[in-house]
Amino acid sequence: MRAPTTAYDALDRLPDGVVLADDKVRVTAANAAAERLLETTVEPGALLSDVVRLQDLQGNDWLTCADPYGGLALRSGLVESSWWSVSGREVLVTVRLQRNRPAGSVTGVALCLRSAHARELGDRSRSDLVATVAHELRSPLTGVKGFTSTLISKWDRLTDDQKLLMLATVDADADRLTRLITELLDVARIDVGRLSVRKEPTPLVPLVSSLVGRMVAPAGRVVRIDVEGDPRVWVDRDRLAQVVVNLVENAFAHGDGDVMVCLREVDQGGAEIVVSDEGPGIPDEIRPRIFTKFWRQGADRGSGLGLFIVAGLVAAHDGSVIVESGPRQGARLRVVLPHGAPYRPETG
Repeated sequence: MRAPTTAYDALDRLPDGVVLADDKVRVTAANAAAERLLETTVEPGALLSDVVRLQDLQGNDWLTCADPYGGLALRSGLVESSWWSVSGREVLVTVRLQRNRPAGSVTGVALCLRSAHARELGDRSRSDLVATVAHELRSPLTGVKGFTSTLISKWDRLTDDQKLLMLATVDADADRLTRLITELLDVARIDVGRLSVRKEPTPLVPLVSSLVGRMVAPAGRVVRIDVEGDPRVWVDRDRLAQVVVNLVENAFAHGDGDVMVCLREVDQGGAEIVVSDEGPGIPDEIRPRIFTKFWRQGADRGSGLGLFIVAGLVAAHDGSVIVESGPRQGARLRVVLPHGAPYRPETG
């Protein structure tokens, strides 16, 4: 249905479908997107029932079920609902009702139609999330179940060394599960903006040195620390520890050679934590994506949550994390933290 005026021509520029009907249940205008979604050509003056031939999964038609011209007189519109076209395409329909006066009769109906494709993509994303989480949880649980079953059924036939090895493996798998659950909880808090931090004055050198000293590096690789000045900031120590550990582990997973952690003071009392490796680096075209949920590179078998959590934790401290190329062509991730001291008004 092609609009006869400029105002109606503007409807064709809208991405969503629009259908307008009068008090006689006849269509007065419809744009090209509506014709595409309704899979029909709309003629001026056509009955709304002949144009909007949408049904629910039980075969009931939209006009009968929605009853836009009847129902409660207080209604001003109908919330978005799902309906299906003749070919089986899902269409989302929202309705606005025009009345001649409050609680009066309906003088016009405006339908907004849009494809459910975007929602399908969201559902698919959530399904991928569930599948990823299930896989990550199942792997350590399989190890725990296998070793505990063996210990129960063959306890008397196992040596003390064998028992100790199995229990150590179960303990490691339990730690892995605990960390994954903690990561998922942090992701949920970041998504809804409820990630809390408890800041306190913190010298970075002893904190980072302690963390690095406890980490187990892959064979032949070490973590070196370089310090400039005495960087001190107000941070949540536990949260900052997560940032440092995730960055160093990411450097081990994707880089080569030794890992360098640089700590330095910046202007106005802030600090930088720079983690760099000697690997292939991160190509420019994928740098904007590495802080998204479940991002992985190559054959990485991690959860894909580490860098997403890093970005969320740094943002919670009003800082920033920047991806750069390292001095030896590897990757360098630079975390910039403001001083973060609480404001204390001067007292006279």
